[in-house]
Amino acid sequence: MVVMQKPWLPVDLRLPAGPQASLGILAFEAAAAMSKLLSLHRSLSDPELSRLRSDAMRSPGVAYLNSTDQAFLLRLACAELVVSLDAAAAAVARLGLRCGLDYGGVFRCLKAGEPDARLDPLVAKGLRVKAKKMERLVSATAKLCSEMEALDELESAERKINVRGWSRLSGPIPLQPQAAAAAAAVAAAAQQQQAGDSPGAESLRQELKTQRLKVKRLKEESLWNQSYEKAVGLMARAACAVFVRICSIFGQFVPGLPPPLPAATTDSVQTRISKLLLHPRSGKAKASSGPITRRDGPSRVHPPMSSNSCPIIGLRPSYGGKKSPTTDWRRLLDAPPATVGGAGLDQQYANVIVSAEELLRMEAEGRQEEAAAERAEMYEMLPAKLRSAVRSKLREWWRDPGPLDEGLAGGWKDAAERIMAWLAPMARDTLRWQAERNMDRTRRFDGAPRVYALQTLRWADKEKAEAAIVEVLVALSCICWYEERRRGSVRIA
Repeated sequence: MVVMQKPWLPVDLRLPAGPQASLGILAFEAAAAMSKLLSLHRSLSDPELSRLRSDAMRSPGVAYLNSTDQAFLLRLACAELVVSLDAAAAAVARLGLRCGLDYGGVFRCLKAGEPDARLDPLVAKGLRVKAKKMERLVSATAKLCSEMEALDELESAERKINVRGWSRLSGPIPLQPQAAAAAAAVAAAAQQQQAGDSPGAESLRQELKTQRLKVKRLKEESLWNQSYEKAVGLMARAACAVFVRICSIFGQFVPGLPPPLPAATTDSVQTRISKLLLHPRSGKAKASSGPITRRDGPSRVHPPMSSNSCPIIGLRPSYGGKKSPTTDWRRLLDAPPATVGGAGLDQQYANVIVSAEELLRMEAEGRQEEAAAERAEMYEMLPAKLRSAVRSKLREWWRDPGPLDEGLAGGWKDAAERIMAWLAPMARDTLRWQAERNMDRTRRFDGAPRVYALQTLRWADKEKAEAAIVEVLVALSCICWYEERRRGSVRIA
């Protein structure tokens, strides 16, 4: 007897699982995790590591505001890499469970340095990760996301056009930038539909047909039609390769990492990277005592690390054959209260510094009216403490101002430019670091190398950073007053 399915039974809306099932809508989550792995892979390349050691860790701003302890800065960079890898590995583990593979257990064994038979094929293939293939898959998936949004807009517009009285009952159709070209066709079709012109509707149907074919082609090229087994296996090998590379690069300098695996120790990359870290190409670091205050005491408050000065870095301590204690890498990235990031002011101070840099540029180009508006907007962004400090210092200066001539204004300008030479790059890196961690959809498929927190204002000494910002703002005020006096708009007795 044939049993007929009752029409009221609920439909199974669960996503398909199993090794041969395709990712489908989960392709976007997989592409985001794959882009993070690509970003880490590029950040660990020889040129990026050389830039980190020679430029970021030895820049005057980092040395003055953050720390000169190279071991401490190196540990911060390593902790940030490990935390980013943990986030990507967690996404890979979630996708792996759908195809019956426990990649979460594999990652835990790898981080603990414990032998596991499942690691052998992953580590053996890890050094030959198909980065180019991953780049093509991420790029195609990003295009697919954009084209599917455009297709949704077209289909929504078609439904509204076919409904009688849609123009009276509905408002304007919100369109994404990706659907800008389709919007013109939709608007033309709507006008022609109201006028009874059938070729307009035919044009819209042709546009929809073309868009559907484009989406179908991108699904074949992207992760959408990739099986769980292939996609997750590729990402798992990449994650293992990235962690093995982190251990081979930072293992001898940073405590808390497991010893490098045999597959990594035989790689000549480790020797080259060790030379980059121990002997950067820039030679000796430039001494920077800072333009604002003297460095009488300790410059930073941070966990006790090796007191070695660069370029020699303390090696990882031995634990006498015992397992090294577990390291909470995420906690290492928490900025202390005495820092700008610990006070939650890093983004606000970065915006002030970038505005001051733009104001200096406007004054140099003679755009005084725009500079006045920028100056008013910049002072609105100042916290009460900084605003009070600027007013107090200006009152002290006005008690005995001396002649406000071209020489004095030029001196203020030179002082401001000297400070901004090392302060402005840190502010720009801070804004970029914050943007990279923003959950904006336009950034989730970006696989470019990332900015490290050590080169931003997050770990900057709060008192020194505020003193530098106040010095720049006072100099800007004096420069603006001189320019206004020179133009005759303000007369100073």
